[in-house]
Amino acid sequence: MLTSINPKLPTRNKSITRDFYIHKLGFNEFGSADFDGYLMLEKDNIQIHFFEFNELNPKENYGQVYIRTNEINEIFQSFLDKKVIIHPAGHLQIKPWGQKEFSILDPDNNLLTFGESL
Repeated sequence: MLTSINPKLPTRNKSITRDFYIHKLGFNEFGSADFDGYLMLEKDNIQIHFFEFNELNPKENYGQVYIRTNEINEIFQSFLDKKVIIHPAGHLQIKPWGQKEFSILDPDNNLLTFGESL
């Protein structure tokens, strides 16, 4: 039985990633150890892990995570309030597949799409 999934995304700088996810997106750091080259963050029932990849070219990064929620409007508004930039092609909208979605890019161009079933 599968019980959870914790995606691992690249980051060029743990401090910048930590700051963005904690102060802009409301995540918390998971665990009490500061692992060399590795970062674990959590919010509600999800975790996202990051591995340092100093040579990452953000223009060539295709890291993506789809995050399901039951509070899409509230999350979208909280990101706007914190001046999180919404992806130009990912504004809040209802998709043909029955999801209400929006997307953002983190500092390393990892795409985070948030979706709620209608």
